[in-house]
Amino acid sequence: MPPKDNPKIFAPACPLPLRDYPTVTLAHGAGGALTKRLVDEMFAPLFKSRELNRMHDGAVFDTPERRFAFTTDSYVVKPLFFPGGDIGCLAVYGAVNDLAMCGAKPLHLSLGLIIEEGLPMEILWRIAQSIAYACDRAAVNIVTGDTKVVDRGKGDGVFINTSGVGVVMTAHNIDATAIRHGDAVILSGDIGRHGVAVLSAREHLDFETNILSDCAPLSDPVLALLEDDLDIHCLRDLTRGGLATALIEISDKSGLDINIREAEISVDGRVKGAAELLGLDPLYIANEGRFIIILPAHQAPRALSILRSIGVSKSSGVIGAVAVSEGGKGEVICETALGQHRVLDLLIGDQLPRIC
Repeated sequence: MPPKDNPKIFAPACPLPLRDYPTVTLAHGAGGALTKRLVDEMFAPLFKSRELNRMHDGAVFDTPERRFAFTTDSYVVKPLFFPGGDIGCLAVYGAVNDLAMCGAKPLHLSLGLIIEEGLPMEILWRIAQSIAYACDRAAVNIVTGDTKVVDRGKGDGVFINTSGVGVVMTAHNIDATAIRHGDAVILSGDIGRHGVAVLSAREHLDFETNILSDCAPLSDPVLALLEDDLDIHCLRDLTRGGLATALIEISDKSGLDINIREAEISVDGRVKGAAELLGLDPLYIANEGRFIIILPAHQAPRALSILRSIGVSKSSGVIGAVAVSEGGKGEVICETALGQHRVLDLLIGDQLPRIC
């Protein structure tokens, strides 16, 4: 415990998350409104720093010779294996993609394993092989790590933490505060497959055709865009909370509106059918191989040409634009297929918990 006579550390006032929620709920870790409150009202005031206040996918810092990006993430997906991926490749690609969203070329990862007593060695071996394959595919190395074992029934098989470091390939910061009025918003592909794939495996749902997760590394298309010297203002991968949550966070941070067109957002017919059956909104379903790019509108055609030449982003398209907010507070406004408009809000929790 911090010393109570240290006014810088000890705060007698109870943060709002404690008063309103005396215990932690799954929604606090789902990437929605409760996650935002937990971070903004409890953690950020205590751990405040310039980089943390940016609330980006990773921190960018300078050294005398190069700029580096650093990120960390933990993975608690249930089940451990799902159509198109598993917790092992997810842990690698998640760190790699967070570095890419900072405009960095991923280099090295750390690997932390919290293993439950009783986990079959065959399962652990399959996960280890998947991690090795994913590292090879993403051109990164595991350079340090840690292994812990917890009591039977205390760990859901295995939890994984990965941290990563990469070299930043641009001189300017890529984050929400850099977006400008008139910027184009590009989506790298169809959305919703990862969340539906995990849910189908978890609940043993039998769809007519197998829906595979989009789990994939995103550094290749990002580096290709940067190598072409495009003026990228913001990048964001669409994990917890999906496309809608990522856009809301960017709009809130920038104070600008983001207008999107539902008709331009690609959703696989199988995902759309599953979402309708289950009462889910594809805009909020998690992805693990999709991202958005926000850049000047006149550069969008060139960006699309580059993105569509790379497999993971071959279905990229412009879905909207950035605009000045009339109310002074940024909002995400979606034009529906029927021509109506709705303002997208953060969900309290997540439609699908434990998907990453």
